[in-house]
Amino acid sequence: MHLASRGIPAGADSEQPDEMLDELTTQWQHHAACRGGDSSYFFAPNYFEKRAEKNAREAVAKAFCGRCPVREVCLDYALEVCETHGIWGGLNEMERRAVLRERALQAG
Repeated sequence: MHLASRGIPAGADSEQPDEMLDELTTQWQHHAACRGGDSSYFFAPNYFEKRAEKNAREAVAKAFCGRCPVREVCLDYALEVCETHGIWGGLNEMERRAVLRERALQAG
């Protein structure tokens, strides 16, 4: 579901100044379960991470997402902006790319 369908205007369709639009499109973040938490669970470290470490880190992040009241809009946001890093809405980068590929195939 796109952000516009949730009442969040898209940049090209809005007549509001960019700074207002930015606040509107990210206002949901104030309600996120991860807000104020340790972001290291959501983003890969700047060193090589073994697969088991990555899986464990992502499991912690996804547990936050599982109880988050804005998980769906978070995922929608990450898909809309093609976020390339981190766990957003309970999905990692590869999982989000798969969703985008599936949507593209369905769109024709």
